[in-house]
Amino acid sequence: MSEQTASAAASTPWVGTPRVRSRAGLSIYSILLIMLLSVSVLSSIVVGVIGYLNGTEALRAIAYEKLLEIRENRAREVAQLFTTIENSVRLSAMNETSTQAATAFAEGFAQLREQGTDAAVDDAVAAYYQDDFATKLSEATGEPVDGSTFAPRDPAAEYLQYNYVIPYDTWEDAIQTDDAGDGSAWSAAHAQYHPYFRAMTELNDFEDVLMIDTTGNVVYSAFKGVDLGANLLEGPYALSNLAEAYRTAMSGNIVGDVVLADFAAYSPSLGSPAGWAVTPIAEDGEVIGALAIELPIDRINDVMTVGGDWAQNGLGETGETYLVGRDGKMRSISRELYDDPESYERTARDAGLSPEAAALIVRNGDTLLQQTVAGDAMAKAFAGDDGTLLERDYLGRDSMIAYAPLGVGDLGWAIVAQETSAEALVPVEDFTRNLILSTAGMIIFVCLLSLVLAQVFVRPLRRLKTAARRIAAGEEGVQVDAGSSDELADVATAFNDMSRSLQVKSNLIEEHEKANERLILSFMPEGMADRYKHGDEAITQDSEDVTVIFADIVGFEALSLTLSSEESIAKLNDLIRTFDEAAEKHGVERVRTTRQSYLASCGLATPRVDNARRAVEFAMELDAILERYSAQQGVDLGLRAGLDSGKVTSGLIGRARVVYDMWGDAVNLAFRVQGDSAEPGIFITQRVADRIPDTIGIIPSGEVETQSGTQRVWRIETPVPVVEA
Repeated sequence: MSEQTASAAASTPWVGTPRVRSRAGLSIYSILLIMLLSVSVLSSIVVGVIGYLNGTEALRAIAYEKLLEIRENRAREVAQLFTTIENSVRLSAMNETSTQAATAFAEGFAQLREQGTDAAVDDAVAAYYQDDFATKLSEATGEPVDGSTFAPRDPAAEYLQYNYVIPYDTWEDAIQTDDAGDGSAWSAAHAQYHPYFRAMTELNDFEDVLMIDTTGNVVYSAFKGVDLGANLLEGPYALSNLAEAYRTAMSGNIVGDVVLADFAAYSPSLGSPAGWAVTPIAEDGEVIGALAIELPIDRINDVMTVGGDWAQNGLGETGETYLVGRDGKMRSISRELYDDPESYERTARDAGLSPEAAALIVRNGDTLLQQTVAGDAMAKAFAGDDGTLLERDYLGRDSMIAYAPLGVGDLGWAIVAQETSAEALVPVEDFTRNLILSTAGMIIFVCLLSLVLAQVFVRPLRRLKTAARRIAAGEEGVQVDAGSSDELADVATAFNDMSRSLQVKSNLIEEHEKANERLILSFMPEGMADRYKHGDEAITQDSEDVTVIFADIVGFEALSLTLSSEESIAKLNDLIRTFDEAAEKHGVERVRTTRQSYLASCGLATPRVDNARRAVEFAMELDAILERYSAQQGVDLGLRAGLDSGKVTSGLIGRARVVYDMWGDAVNLAFRVQGDSAEPGIFITQRVADRIPDTIGIIPSGEVETQSGTQRVWRIETPVPVVEA
């Protein structure tokens, strides 16, 4: 473009319809959807967060409350156990049997001290301590032991241990002996009173029952440990917890007062922990000795482990209760050790316990005074507080812990109920998961509902818009429901009236088209009808193998002379309809009919290998139809049909008035074959006869001359109808 042209174009004003620019913006549907989604989703999230905070806090509180309840139950049970033990010791010390036994054992012990021992007894006792006791104590504690430091120096102690301790391999055997048979006064007292104290020991599951005189001598032991005859005020056991409890009880000099001694390692029990309950024995108000029972470890463990029935008592798979002393050591067995020693040993080592200590605990089968328990819970419990917290337990597991001081005598123990957080907080995890799923489901539901509501709000407008576009595209019969508002209802009513008017016209046109199509299909095959409707001008079809049937109804002209035109046409239509039904049955296609002629073919529209057989059977059925009709109507009608097979041509003839017809040698020959005979019958050419089964009987019926030569003609032997009398 030249500069002058460009300048002129620029100076020329625009003439015509201006282009309308649409401003970008959100649709009503988008605005509604954003509003609904924002409010709904935000509300769901807020409700979910509040529910999560409140729900998880409530579930944690429930878990802690369960542990508190279990802790209180176990604390009551332990307190009740120690009350029972104290009462048992108190009553036993007050009864006459104990006072008499204390006097008898003290007197017998004094006599043995005066009697002295011989060298054989000294050697046997020394050898026992050096070879037997020292070895067992070393194996139990894992430390070297000098047996001579524990050997008794008192003649009475040597005598008693020689007769009642050394002879027995186990304490269970020793407690069953009533009398060593040595004839001493002590043995006489033992034979008299030991059955009572043995029953007391076994029935209460006490670890041992001791009697101690006023000078600190252990003058009786139910299980006959090496402490029998030992002095608690001097010697190797003077610093033991038993000696301390004895001194406290005797210094108090209060009959019925029970002194409890916390568990501590006790050499006569091969280093195993021993705790004691000691009370004075008095006669006539004068203290004559003391009764000491070794606290029943199994009963304490049974209370704390609820007999091993953890789950039934609300402790699940990992929960447990245990006691802890002021030294930070357990005073009851660990559940993990109780259930699975191998797992305990592995877990304890992982938590920091030395492999030697873990192995020793597993070997001894108890965590009493072996397992250390530390942490804030223990510090608070020993400070006199009770409560709950979440911290790592003694095996390094994150646990929910309920702690409290245990008010049993002056022991100063703490009681703990705990459960791993992984198990205790399972309801919290389940609640959290369910809350997340439910919140997500609610959000999804709200989103879907928002989509639906937004669609509902804008649906009337969209319906009108869509309906208008459908009408513009040429669709008819469109109906809309624009809602309940007056304005939209008026528009919808007018639109629907217009659509119905168009639909009525469309239906009329469609009915006309269907009628025309049925008419076309009534006189031409479907394939040619399609070509005709598509505007083809020369519509023909050559078929190489077709059997042509040209049939006349013999006698119908004579019959029609006796009838009116309406009656004649009605009967002819009945016959032609019956012929058409037979044709459809045999796969034969009707080409055209005249007043008394019927032209059909087999293999034209649908190629068939057996078209000759089908055509012959069709002709035979036409003959049977006419025979039945004649018998029913009392008339004389017959069939004269000619059949030939070969090549034919079919097509539409004419333009203004179209006619479907078929021609060719086979058509001509079929016509000649039936036309050359004046008698009714079914006549076939040699080409047809060669292709029908032998079951169809034929007889010669002359010859016919054709351009290709002479053709023999055969007649079908139709069965003679049997007339019933």
